[in-house]
Amino acid sequence: MSETPAYERDSRLTRLDTEVVGAGEDDGRPFVVLADTVLYPEGGGQPCDRGTVGGIPVVDVQKWEGEIRHVLAGPAPSDRVTVELDWQRRFDHMQQHTAQHLLTAVADQRFGWSTTAFHLGDRVSDIELDTPSLGAEDLTELEEAVAAEIRSAHPVTARRVSQEEFADMPVRTRGLPEGHTGSIRLVEIHGIDLSTCGGTHCSSTAELEALKLLGTEAMRGRVRLFFAAGRRMRVLYAAHHDRMAELRSLLGASDEDLVGLLSARLAQGKDAERTVRDLKQELAVSAAAALVAGPGHVLAEHWPSRDLTFLQGVAREVARLDPERVVLLTCGEEKDGAFVIGAGELGDADLKAVGQRVADLLGGRGGGSKGIFQGKGTRLSRRESAADLIRGHGLSG
Repeated sequence: MSETPAYERDSRLTRLDTEVVGAGEDDGRPFVVLADTVLYPEGGGQPCDRGTVGGIPVVDVQKWEGEIRHVLAGPAPSDRVTVELDWQRRFDHMQQHTAQHLLTAVADQRFGWSTTAFHLGDRVSDIELDTPSLGAEDLTELEEAVAAEIRSAHPVTARRVSQEEFADMPVRTRGLPEGHTGSIRLVEIHGIDLSTCGGTHCSSTAELEALKLLGTEAMRGRVRLFFAAGRRMRVLYAAHHDRMAELRSLLGASDEDLVGLLSARLAQGKDAERTVRDLKQELAVSAAAALVAGPGHVLAEHWPSRDLTFLQGVAREVARLDPERVVLLTCGEEKDGAFVIGAGELGDADLKAVGQRVADLLGGRGGGSKGIFQGKGTRLSRRESAADLIRGHGLSG
């Protein structure tokens, strides 16, 4: 393949007839190497293109030891093939990557925040800025500055230069790949930025349509800044608008009142949770008192609609009221239940051993410490046999 494949010569070319010059398998997946390609291989922070080779879907495109491998979803074709590009994916990548160049240039030149990393994600993209923090006013000012350059419709072009030419040019770069030889590809946003890059880009900043800064995240003393541009930004806004419409319908409130209403509802929910927790504790205390008032040393009870937390509360209260008593408490349905064995301070030290036997009998497993053994069970109809097992094991006093 020549130094300038079709995707670099014309980033808007979507179809190409070419030849298969190599084939093989990569981790069990077939791949082909082509004489030329319109599909961009992953690199420089930009994901690879998708498309088809000879009608077979391409699932990955990677550079490997000087060749470009097109990993396929089916058997590799041979001879001449037609390569077709998923244009919507490509143009999205062009918008996001060009937006990154513009955002990086404005952040550096206007505010002194240099970019140390770039990631083009599936939904949003991000750059890492060499500054410890960004406030809301900083984000607003940066976004407005970028918007102004988008409206100015600066041409965006790419060209290759020799290493001698490159040495004398004012290029923004984080350095060339180790061992790089041959010419160097530069991408220029005219009047704004000149940088090394092998990716695909828009032909004008106007094609970005708009850019939205979506928030920040602190990391390693720097700031990760999230953004979306072009169609991707419109898709995100449409999804946000639909969610807001659904929330307005569910809560019966306007956009302006949603936050206040939700805050009030959350506070009410927390109050309700505390009330329910207190009532459950009172119920557990009452249930424990009723058990202790009954006869026998091993006490057994089942609650179909309670949960494991309730059983734990009852067991602890029984141990407080009468440390010499032992309880086998169960809850739930036959095949989806839980159990607790509680033995107070004076209970048998071999609680773990009998607990494992009970767990086996009830078709489950469990564990525990400090006077409680608990677990899940799938055969709760055997709980009476489990209580007899405890009595026969020596926990009956």
